[in-house]
Amino acid sequence: MKFNPVVHFEIYVENMERAKAFYQALFDIKLEPMPSPTPELEMEMWFFPMDKENGMNYYGAGGSLVKMAGFTPGGGGTLVYFGCEDCAVQAERAKANGGSIQQPKMSIGVHGFCAVVRDCEGNLIGLHSMT
Repeated sequence: MKFNPVVHFEIYVENMERAKAFYQALFDIKLEPMPSPTPELEMEMWFFPMDKENGMNYYGAGGSLVKMAGFTPGGGGTLVYFGCEDCAVQAERAKANGGSIQQPKMSIGVHGFCAVVRDCEGNLIGLHSMT
């Protein structure tokens, strides 16, 4: 395999405005709208920033918030980890923006540190940093 095996992720939400505000504040980013891939599919998607120049050979994966009938938010499925400079900072931002801290920053040895938070929609997400 020549690239990261995960190429895209979707975080399902019920309230897109609330979820967008949460993630934009959490990571200090701007999400970009993505039109529905087909007119028949009623969905709203907002993409996280990503390196579009390097195609499939970049570190990490692109992803989006998605609001679509039949897909609901919640914890207990796949856990997506977001890279951070210091995961404790983003964990506190999650708490300050309508989420909660499920697992505070903890050492994972030579692999750095991680924290787990619940977003404003009830989804669990991981945070990872080397410091």
